[in-house]
Amino acid sequence: MQSPSCIIGNFTTETQRHGEKKGKRKKAKGKNPLSSFTFSLFAFYLVPGLCGVLLLAFPISAQRVAILSPEQTAQTQKFALQLSGSLSGKLHILDEDMGQAAFRSVKVENPFNLTTLQGRDIGEVIGCEYFMLVRSGTLRRSSFAKDEFYESFVTVFLVNSRSGRLVYWDLKSFEGDTPAESERLLFASSENFAAEITGHLESSRKNGAPSGNTTQIEEVPDAGSIAAKNFHPPMPYKRIKPEYTRQAYFYDIRATVDVSVDIDQDGAVAAIEVERWAGFGLDESVIDAVRKMNWRPAMRNGKTLRMRVLLRYNFTKIEKE
Repeated sequence: MQSPSCIIGNFTTETQRHGEKKGKRKKAKGKNPLSSFTFSLFAFYLVPGLCGVLLLAFPISAQRVAILSPEQTAQTQKFALQLSGSLSGKLHILDEDMGQAAFRSVKVENPFNLTTLQGRDIGEVIGCEYFMLVRSGTLRRSSFAKDEFYESFVTVFLVNSRSGRLVYWDLKSFEGDTPAESERLLFASSENFAAEITGHLESSRKNGAPSGNTTQIEEVPDAGSIAAKNFHPPMPYKRIKPEYTRQAYFYDIRATVDVSVDIDQDGAVAAIEVERWAGFGLDESVIDAVRKMNWRPAMRNGKTLRMRVLLRYNFTKIEKE
């Protein structure tokens, strides 16, 4: 994917506090959590990615998979080791130390919020068909039903190395009266988690790796160029705010979601592809919002054009007095 060639428009907005139901977590008095995002619109050419057809020629047990724990906390490393053991024999799990060393050579700002290009780069350096990013922790929580309890959680992001796309994401959490109790339940879940991951890998292998939209569509011309004469880029009539999801809210997620969107000559949304993923339901939230948007199509010399644009949403939970 090439870099966006120009900025068409920007806006920033905030969404109201996520509604909390039974069992909600308490917040400090006087605080009003809000989620906010910044929306930026770009146009670009999407370079066709590899489709991963070669993966279909090999059984799932031959798929090379790297299990990575970017944060390197003791709990995350322990769960990653258990998950690796649970997956051994089902998949070809690469050496952890070699995978971590190769991963560190690719400089990324947020390993749990990658672009598809970064995903492909990481997979190429490691030399695997898929890689998993694991993060685990234990939090002290409170609710209306219980003054204090502990929650141990783990998130796993499964990425296809050939496309750089997220093919599976999940979060599992376990509660206990003590950290030791919740962590015991967490580590006991590795076998079930491994079975789910294997199932998704098998499905991905059979269906083929998602390659994105490979149709070549004209990009927005550079300002001042000959092509920019009498040209008007596509613009939304109505801007829809995607939801900052409940899961993202509870885990204080700060992330960016990029989606490439094809706008037809009549202003209809023809296709959407996630180009930077975040998990926690934020990708789906953005896709749902974009599908509801109405557009004025791109025009040149009074004639409408089909155009591909990149929509960028930055999600942040904000505490306000």
